[in-house]
Amino acid sequence: MRLRNIKGSREIIGASDYVIHDMDQCPGRWGEIFGNDNPIHIEIGMGKGKFLLELARENPGINYVGIEKYSSVLLRAIEKQREEELPNLRFLRMEAEHLGQAFGEGEVQRIYLNFSDPWPKDRHAKRRLTSREFLARYDGVLEKNGSVEFKTDNRELFDFSLEAAKGAGWKLLACTYDLHREKELMEGNVMTEYEERFSAQGNPIHKFIICR
Repeated sequence: MRLRNIKGSREIIGASDYVIHDMDQCPGRWGEIFGNDNPIHIEIGMGKGKFLLELARENPGINYVGIEKYSSVLLRAIEKQREEELPNLRFLRMEAEHLGQAFGEGEVQRIYLNFSDPWPKDRHAKRRLTSREFLARYDGVLEKNGSVEFKTDNRELFDFSLEAAKGAGWKLLACTYDLHREKELMEGNVMTEYEERFSAQGNPIHKFIICR
């Protein structure tokens, strides 16, 4: 669900030092942007940023990049980052289709997809962030042993995603239809706003981890 438009959000984002404004200049320069050569993990469709901020706090040796296309949502993440000023966290306001413009081949170690828009109509299947089209984009930026972690409460989307990954030749490293009952997978699990809400309602959370 989209948030209401917030007046001036684009101007605030445009002036923020936490947002990378020229993604075409990013490939091959992420070490310069962060000032180190630490691994890069990204979240596509990060929402208000709760998930990535917590990861960035807990893992100072990893650089995190949050990708969000809605200005009104990204603004909330920027406000939180203003308070904490985490040096290993940056944001990109962009469509996920342009991932290859922001990251070079093999620059990303891990991609997080959390409660992505299911695009339920068949004619919109290519827009799902776990479609074979998007998996090919991830393959282009992930390092050799890089992985994709996907969480959702939507069973139909999860089944579709598993089939898409299998059909595209990805390896399934872990899979569960009820994450919160899996002790091993729950170690270090960071919940998003949606995960907290849906699990509180009794909805099982599905998760898989795949790699090439």
